[in-house]
Amino acid sequence: MINTSTLSNGIRVITDSVETAESVSLGVWVSVGARYETKENNGISHMLEHMAFKGTTTRSAFEISKEIEDVGGYINAYTAKNMTAYYVRVLKENLDLGLNIIADIVQNSTMDPEELKKEKGVIIQEINMQNDTPDDLIFDYYAACAYPDQPIGRTILGTAESVLKIESQDLLNYIHSQYTTNRLIVSASGKVDHKSFVDACEKLFTNVPSHQTENALPAIYHGGDKRVNKPHEQVNLVLGFEGFSYHHPDYYAGSILASIIGGGMSSRLFQEIREKRGLVYSIYAFNSPQTDTGTFGIYAGTGEKEVVELMPVLCDELMRVSGSLTDEEISRAKAQLKASVLMQEENISSHARTNAVDLIIYGRLIPKEEVISKIEAVEKHQLEKIARQLFKQKPTFAALGPIQNIMSYEEITKRLQ
Repeated sequence: MINTSTLSNGIRVITDSVETAESVSLGVWVSVGARYETKENNGISHMLEHMAFKGTTTRSAFEISKEIEDVGGYINAYTAKNMTAYYVRVLKENLDLGLNIIADIVQNSTMDPEELKKEKGVIIQEINMQNDTPDDLIFDYYAACAYPDQPIGRTILGTAESVLKIESQDLLNYIHSQYTTNRLIVSASGKVDHKSFVDACEKLFTNVPSHQTENALPAIYHGGDKRVNKPHEQVNLVLGFEGFSYHHPDYYAGSILASIIGGGMSSRLFQEIREKRGLVYSIYAFNSPQTDTGTFGIYAGTGEKEVVELMPVLCDELMRVSGSLTDEEISRAKAQLKASVLMQEENISSHARTNAVDLIIYGRLIPKEEVISKIEAVEKHQLEKIARQLFKQKPTFAALGPIQNIMSYEEITKRLQ
């Protein structure tokens, strides 16, 4: 059973009670992420996520981890473009401990300068690791090209230069200015009693600012071409277009179309480009939404020679979609999407996360029945229409590796027209 309440200070609380569960997954989701940063403090949301575990006014970094691990629990966090999350999973009898620690690290982290100095080194190693992972790095290049000089186009990790400039007081100021009561959601799923949980939250979350905050800057899609020549064994590339936001009426149609084009081993691109032609090691399509924009694209990892044939075939396959969709592949794509929705129902951690994210994005919970009905309602003519519209837009193309044999951006654009 799902219940929601609002604390006296405005923080929203949601519980999803699962009577048969032996554990509880709970956390705080804050509707602030990399999109709320400037160029100068790029990476501060992610750094704050790291530093939250480095000690509070009542616990050292070691005590935070020890208290959770002493009871067999698990604690972690993540940063995204529009949100930051701190979460824990513990056995049902340790719910109060888990909630207490999460409330502590969100409100009372000290941002100790010595710990910050060490953690900057850790984050720079993370940035370097990302730079050494071309199939991840290519998406940073893609975002920067699709949304140049905007927070949404910058990396979540930040740069080595921006990370080194951030100081303890910057982090404390960022918490005070951005981690406000209207942006915090406490979500729990598993063996949890709603009233008791809300009462505990009312007592614990008393040190959260309540002033008004500004929204993230709106995203403006540009598109373009970004190529970085590196002596890699493979070419990693992304070809994409402005897609659909979470609120767009074609969002679910976009997800179904991505599945048909490149959502699995039976998808068009996998069969034509990998299985029949052997041109890639990996290829897939994605429909990646944000609150006010989205990206529909194709990733491929291929060889220096194979990329010569790959790009014309890829463009031609995209142009072929709108006039050749079959009922069978539409039905298969819908089944895949419905299965992913329903399978999440079996995981209490997914419950806690999904409920919080729904409140951040939609301002309400989206029942799985509503999602399934919207998936089922998508028709062939809608898919054909959005396929025509998508691929007529100005594309964004990013490539990393031995790029000398890739067709020009002008040729790609012409082939798609």
